[in-house]
Amino acid sequence: MIESHTPPSELRVSNQGKLLQVSFEDGRSYELTAELLRVESPSAEVQGHSAAEKRTVGGKLNVKITAVDPVGNYAVRLTFDDGHDTGLYTWDYLNRVGEGQEEIWADYLGRLQEFNLSRE
Repeated sequence: MIESHTPPSELRVSNQGKLLQVSFEDGRSYELTAELLRVESPSAEVQGHSAAEKRTVGGKLNVKITAVDPVGNYAVRLTFDDGHDTGLYTWDYLNRVGEGQEEIWADYLGRLQEFNLSRE
């Protein structure tokens, strides 16, 4: 896995807020859904303060990104239409989610089933 401390060359919200396109100078590029970014938010509200505290968030199938605000030169704060805005998405975090999104998504779907939650 590549660590990315350099800012993306482009961050673009598309598909009416349902997709974040992340591109880096070295050619890495990811399309991340708003739903994935919301349910895997790096915020303490979702991640907790340890792995045992991680919260599984359901009901975000139609969530949209409404704002992307820079935080220094290391991250962005994404605001979602459900009011969530406490996650700081570092360049490294966006890269990790982009590279591992299939596994992260499969794990999320498994947790939804385990806790009898729905994406809707």
